[in-house]
Amino acid sequence: MESFKIWVLAFCLVFQRGYGFYLPGSYPHKYVVGNTLSVKVNSITSIDTELPFSYYSLPFCKPQEGVKDSAENLGELLMGDRIENSPYRFKMYTNESEVFLCQSDPLSADDFKILKKRIDEMYQVNLILDNLPAIRYTKKEGFFLRWTGYPVGIKVQDAYYVFNHLKFTVLVHKFEEANVARVMGTGDAAEMIPTNGNGGSDNPGYMVVGFEVVPCSILHNAKSVKNLKMHDKYPTQIKCDPTTVAMPIKKKEPIVFTYEVSFEESDIKWPSRWDAYLKMEGSKVHWFSIMNSLMVITFLAGIVLVIFLRTIRRDLTRYEELDKEAQAQMNEELSGWKLLVGDVFRAPTNASLLCVMIGNGVQILGMAVVTILFAALGFMSPASRGTLVTGMLLFYMILGIAAGYVAVRLWRTIGCGDHKGWVSVSWRAACFFPGIAFLILTTLNFLLWGSHSTGAIPFSLFVILILLWFCISVPLTLIGGYFGAKAPHIEYPVRTNQIPREIPAQKYPSWLLVLGAGTLPFGTLFIELFFIMSSIWMGRVYYVFGFLLIVMILLVVVCAEVSLVLTYMHLCVEDWKWWWKSFFASGSVAIYIFLYSINYLIFDLQSLSGPVSATLYLGYSLLMVLAIMLATGTVGFLSSFWFVHFLFSSVKLD
Repeated sequence: MESFKIWVLAFCLVFQRGYGFYLPGSYPHKYVVGNTLSVKVNSITSIDTELPFSYYSLPFCKPQEGVKDSAENLGELLMGDRIENSPYRFKMYTNESEVFLCQSDPLSADDFKILKKRIDEMYQVNLILDNLPAIRYTKKEGFFLRWTGYPVGIKVQDAYYVFNHLKFTVLVHKFEEANVARVMGTGDAAEMIPTNGNGGSDNPGYMVVGFEVVPCSILHNAKSVKNLKMHDKYPTQIKCDPTTVAMPIKKKEPIVFTYEVSFEESDIKWPSRWDAYLKMEGSKVHWFSIMNSLMVITFLAGIVLVIFLRTIRRDLTRYEELDKEAQAQMNEELSGWKLLVGDVFRAPTNASLLCVMIGNGVQILGMAVVTILFAALGFMSPASRGTLVTGMLLFYMILGIAAGYVAVRLWRTIGCGDHKGWVSVSWRAACFFPGIAFLILTTLNFLLWGSHSTGAIPFSLFVILILLWFCISVPLTLIGGYFGAKAPHIEYPVRTNQIPREIPAQKYPSWLLVLGAGTLPFGTLFIELFFIMSSIWMGRVYYVFGFLLIVMILLVVVCAEVSLVLTYMHLCVEDWKWWWKSFFASGSVAIYIFLYSINYLIFDLQSLSGPVSATLYLGYSLLMVLAIMLATGTVGFLSSFWFVHFLFSSVKLD
């Protein structure tokens, strides 16, 4: 019964939906009425170009104290986020209207051109209050749609209009202080002292639980604001109507910016304030599709596993039931995999490369499992920008020990215990995938630098990443390689002949079967892949890490089964070159993922404009596909290696 309770608890943790479950250590910020609330700005983004730009690259108002970067983690910088302060200032529970912000300088030819270009490319302005992105609601065909941020402007016929007035609504919830008391002293002399001060304060605290924005285009009188300072009262009443536009942009004419803010008390509690962002459209379809996919793939994988185990078991049982004389006679009439006893463990071509790729695959797979597990348990909430990428980098570097250990131990196993070359194998394991990643990222970074995008990795961050690579990841991989060299190598159950056996001519190309084997693993994750791609390229929030963990576990099982079946089929036709084929049997799923990425680019990202955007998309997709190939190929190879070792150690052949 206790074991059942533990499994029920684990099941509930995995399937928790993400909202209401926060990063441990996060806490609500209490604001007293009249406290200053500072709005921050993030990079402006567009699903048409996928190129983020700085908020202040457009002629917007700048804060009086100057533009300052907020504290950012490594993940935020790598994702292209540039969070900075803004001139917007609110006071808790203090409604304000007709607040003058600033009047820009007369638009130069360059400012006019870049503003028109950003409006054409449908760029969105992203604001943040108390770590909540500004959310905008629109109504279409009777349904309310949610969007994060608001558009820079809009084009109506041949005229361009800018949204220069913002109507903010801040949802607040009264801060609920628990009636906590602590006991001082011991025994009957205990004294109860309240810790929350005066509970009957007339100035209660509030928490921010919602941040909404309505953009409007208002035609202001530039002459009437000449003597106004930032945050002064605008001289006339402003009526914000989002259905009309009135502020066209023109060369050598300034733009006046204003805003208003109102506070509303809400029933939303602080742990649930991210529900509006997580409950985006299509969530029901998401859950239904994932459940349907899981049931179908589980059923198919179960059938494959049962058939496979019954076939192998019948083969072994038939041989074990024979007496010695019958076995000797059978040995003379052997066929299929039993004929490969002297060749099945013959070293493959490019053995060192295989060992390096297996080591890298273990490192990537371990990083993915640990990261998704922590995210599913709430340690990497969407409320904490950049923590997911930062965690991936951290776990990847730490798991360099596993990469070095597995690569070197496999190298020694293939070499029958030879210690020579383990340092070289460790170095290559430490540099193989990171080197390819740096090559791709550097190439893409030059494109981003040329576009002046905030998505470009700064040179200082490049130096930091290289230092992390060579000062942490490489030494840990070498340490793992050292332990792999000291560990005993895996003994083969049979001896290998000096002369390799000739492989009979096959009726069909074996590599064709290997490439086709990736379809079943692809069927496991292609629905989830759609939502992952949408969150990356369409700006949607991804939060169902519990389902992603289940899909990943199922993917590992299916990859192992597919590789086992393909390896057994090759052995049955007397093909002893199973090493690389077992790797690519499951690793070939990466080919289908890349083809799906191209399909997504053509049909779902139809508005993606410009060769730079397409190159960025394909470059990042190629990096993702390479990582998936190494991880899934490693699962297939290790399961096949275990199977072949078990199979030939179960039957003793002379």
